[in-house]
Amino acid sequence: MYTVIGAQGFVGSHLARYLAGARRIAPFTPEKGSPALFSRPLGHVFYCAGLTNDFLQRPFDTVEAHVTLFARLLKEAAFDSMTYLSSTRLYDSGGPTGNEEDTLELNPNEPRHLYDLSKALGENLCQTAGRKNVRAVRLACVYADDLEADIFLHRVILAAKQGGPLKMGVSPDSARDYIHVDDVLPILLAIAERGRRPLYNLASGANVSNAELFKLLFRLTGWQLEATQPPSGDPTPVIDIQAILEDFAIRPKFLGDRLPGMLRQKPTLGAA
Repeated sequence: MYTVIGAQGFVGSHLARYLAGARRIAPFTPEKGSPALFSRPLGHVFYCAGLTNDFLQRPFDTVEAHVTLFARLLKEAAFDSMTYLSSTRLYDSGGPTGNEEDTLELNPNEPRHLYDLSKALGENLCQTAGRKNVRAVRLACVYADDLEADIFLHRVILAAKQGGPLKMGVSPDSARDYIHVDDVLPILLAIAERGRRPLYNLASGANVSNAELFKLLFRLTGWQLEATQPPSGDPTPVIDIQAILEDFAIRPKFLGDRLPGMLRQKPTLGAA
């Protein structure tokens, strides 16, 4: 039995389809506010609910999604395991690497840290609620072949496929760790079913700067994309993925290995 909370979102919807296809088990995908969350066994729960792009405009919804509902589930729900999806964005204010044992630097006086603080509190509840088999997973930037989610990488790939030259208001040295959803899903299941640590990074382990991304796309498409903002000078932590390598022997593919196939894909109707 599997339950996906937040199955209407990007990762949650892919996870629900993966469970129904690869495992041939239709997961329970409750709607927001469903009382069934507290009246039936949930099995292995994946907590995918959350806000990303609009969290500053919806601070109360952000805390409700990242903390309040999660806390109630830990207190009242019946489950075999609970996997809470967090983010590697929590490392952005730290040092050159992002390791699960690092001390995070979060500032409550910084409005944009609302996201980080609420996710960090959710992670803390995983370890302090006193329930067994509760783990947090810090996800890097997840992308997919269908390019449906409104994320930066998808917009850039669509721009390159549609032609250029194109200018984009980003810094050339700004970088992220990108991980394909096809790599994320089997590792999430492995963590839920046989994970032995309270916290895992789930990333490719390699950052790609905007300048590097634009060069890759130029080689593959011939279209030139230009970053119009000056260099930020802010280093991006390299995410340590040793835990998933040791525990599951699964290494996610790098973005550069997947881009050629993605560029051959026709975008899903409605993706923009």
